[in-house]
Amino acid sequence: MKKAIPVIIALSLILTIVLGVVGYQMIQKYMPTKEPADLMEVYGVDNGETAVFYGYERLEEMQGIYENGQTYLPLTWINENLNKRFYWDSTEDLLVYTLPDQIVYADAQTKGSNGSPLLLVKEDDVYLTLGLIANYTDIEILAFDSDEAKRIFITPWGDREIATLAKDGYVREKGGIKSPVLTKVTKGSEVAVLETMETWSKVVTADGHVGYIEHKRFESQRTESFSSSREPVVYESTQLDEKIVLGWHQVTNQTANGYLEDVLEGTKGINVISPTWFSLIDNQGNFTSLANQEYVDKAHEKGLQVWALLDNFSSDVQTEVLLASTTIRRNLINNLIAEVEAYGIDGLNMDFESLKPEAGVHYIQFLRELSIPCREKGIILSVDNYVPTSYNTFYDREEQGIVVDYVIVMGYDEHYAGGEAGSVASLGFVQSGIEDTLALVPREKVINGVPFYTRIWTETGTELKSEAYGIEAAKAWVEKNHVELYWQQELGQYYGEVNEPSGLSYVWMEEENSLKLKMDLIKTFDLAGVACWKLGLEDAEAWDAISWE
Repeated sequence: MKKAIPVIIALSLILTIVLGVVGYQMIQKYMPTKEPADLMEVYGVDNGETAVFYGYERLEEMQGIYENGQTYLPLTWINENLNKRFYWDSTEDLLVYTLPDQIVYADAQTKGSNGSPLLLVKEDDVYLTLGLIANYTDIEILAFDSDEAKRIFITPWGDREIATLAKDGYVREKGGIKSPVLTKVTKGSEVAVLETMETWSKVVTADGHVGYIEHKRFESQRTESFSSSREPVVYESTQLDEKIVLGWHQVTNQTANGYLEDVLEGTKGINVISPTWFSLIDNQGNFTSLANQEYVDKAHEKGLQVWALLDNFSSDVQTEVLLASTTIRRNLINNLIAEVEAYGIDGLNMDFESLKPEAGVHYIQFLRELSIPCREKGIILSVDNYVPTSYNTFYDREEQGIVVDYVIVMGYDEHYAGGEAGSVASLGFVQSGIEDTLALVPREKVINGVPFYTRIWTETGTELKSEAYGIEAAKAWVEKNHVELYWQQELGQYYGEVNEPSGLSYVWMEEENSLKLKMDLIKTFDLAGVACWKLGLEDAEAWDAISWE
């Protein structure tokens, strides 16, 4: 028996040890860890970098730059996601921001209130400080860049789920008690709830950490609305108090100005005339002017406003070059406004066509800057646009609809010289142009352009040619050639064809019936007006068709 005692003691010790190990393992398995997370690794930053959370999601492909005691973000990303009105002039190394009544400039030497540069010019991009971004952008920006693991949160305003904690707890890197700790939260503090799972919730803490906590620790949860306290920026518009009937008057020399009364004879309801007076001639912003005082005075006597047109049609003009310079834009705008004021012109009509995609950002900046003196002086600013398509989105009709007074849809040239044969402006084409524009521009600013012309197409062997005919001339051609016309319900116009010595000719007619259907669309969508290209091509019936009465 005495010999058995040591064995029993040894077995007891072994059992105790085993139970201790098992117990320790059990405790370790079920006891939450307090191990702190490696925040630099969690947020994916090194020294000199700041993690960026956009809508509470960390942007893994982009970090901010931390210099001069503050965080800077790349302008390319800012333009694409936060505020496209920050404009960088790479020809003059100048940042430009256009407000409704003034233009703000900054360069690499411009300092903020803390004495640090507002922007950094790097090889890969231009970077703006958070303070500058926040000053002009209606969005919440919270910075935690004084910590070693620097991070910022950029969050749109709106409803958020807010939870109040019933007890202290730890917010962890992942859902699970063994996940490393990001931060400790205390009873009575609040977190924003991003996602709720079975036992864990993904939250954002007041000290700027995104992680997980057991939602059993929540005392209550509510939806709270967050909104900006800043006053919205308003771009006031100058508009007529009546529906617009605009006629473009193609003026190519001073002699043509003398035909004003001729082109107006027989018109009905027209209240705006837009003469093609200004044409850019080089990349320095110089333009020719056919402005004529007698013309303006006669138009005013007849109750018409005059909106002078500026085009970029010269082959010596590369718009993406011309408008990329702030100095050239400024000089061009000053000279345009001087012409307008000298002749008592009521408005400007911008007709910039065939722009390259890279010209888009410069063109929009030009319109922003031009809108300031126009707004100040009561000069109406209108802009001509193609029917919206995927390849001309860079005209940025949405921004146009904010800064200019009228956005004109050129609802024609569906088929054009050099392309496939077809209608100049079928009803479906026109309707799509209106609807797609209204998706971006308020209806009270939209004017739809209609054609006073059509095309007669001729096939000669394998060659296809077309020639533009005014409505009156096209009717004469149909009558002369005994063309039988057939109504095309889907297209909303007549179609006819005839064999001629030169080949097979065919036409999709624009005349009073097709124009009336287009005008019906304009009325249905309650647009601001109708514009007609161009005066002198129409007949009397055309004016009856586009009447607002």
